[in-house]
Amino acid sequence: MSMNKIVECVPNFSEGRNPENIEKIVNCFRNKTDVKLLDYSSDADHNRMVVTVVGEPMPLAEAVLEAIGVAKDIIDLTKHIGQHPRMGATDVVPFIPIRNVTKEEAIELSKFVGEQMWSRYGIPVFLYEKSASNPDRENLANIRKGQFEGMAEKMKKPEWTPDFGNKAPHPTAGVTAVGMRMPLVAFNVNLDTDNLDIATKIGKRVRFIGGGLRFVKAMGVELKDRHIVQVSMNLTDYTQTPIYMAVEMVKVEARRYGVNVIGSEVIGLVPMQALVDCAEYYLQIEEFKPSQVLESNL
Repeated sequence: MSMNKIVECVPNFSEGRNPENIEKIVNCFRNKTDVKLLDYSSDADHNRMVVTVVGEPMPLAEAVLEAIGVAKDIIDLTKHIGQHPRMGATDVVPFIPIRNVTKEEAIELSKFVGEQMWSRYGIPVFLYEKSASNPDRENLANIRKGQFEGMAEKMKKPEWTPDFGNKAPHPTAGVTAVGMRMPLVAFNVNLDTDNLDIATKIGKRVRFIGGGLRFVKAMGVELKDRHIVQVSMNLTDYTQTPIYMAVEMVKVEARRYGVNVIGSEVIGLVPMQALVDCAEYYLQIEEFKPSQVLESNL
């Protein structure tokens, strides 16, 4: 895959039970030029599917729009039930800049897709995260509050006029949030204790909402089979709050309980730069450039 500009998209669809429908949606990302399907997973309880796909900006946008059109035709939210909160057949469409793409370019791409969703399919769109038109819309949970069932009433309010489309949801496909966000790094740090209370307290200190690091969400989690606990973290912008900073703060907070860090794990995919930043920090490498990584030259 020799693309020079790479954007990632992680669309969430409100279908996790019908294998035939799942395939119809996923097929929109197969056998496309300059688009590569990396992963898709569905969950029957949540009745939801998450697709991970990368590509050149415009071919990617077109594949995503094709999938949104298919989802509109085969998903009827008036009959949809699942554990996961949702407001649209295609619920949320985040665009993530990966290589040779600026934040601004990715925001513009998200706006193009939002505008096309309305003009092609009549699905209203709220721009969220870094694409948001006002601060109240940055947080996806704010937009989704009330879910599909409450959206018609909510959208009558002046403050909930969509960024694209009429002040009413699509009758069966609802509304969709589209926006640019930074790559999310899911990163867990394991502790040599089975005391969940300690991990929870550390999580509360490390996360931004508790006065900790700006782009970190954190909570304590129990690993029963291993008889240990971990601080489970989402780093929402590793360029601002790097992984090593989160690890070091967990260590600092663990000291007060006489607890040690015994390992860590990365969940899912992680940008190479996020790991290069850690290597630079721990090895105290001076003037290191990503182009010095052998594989980045292949």
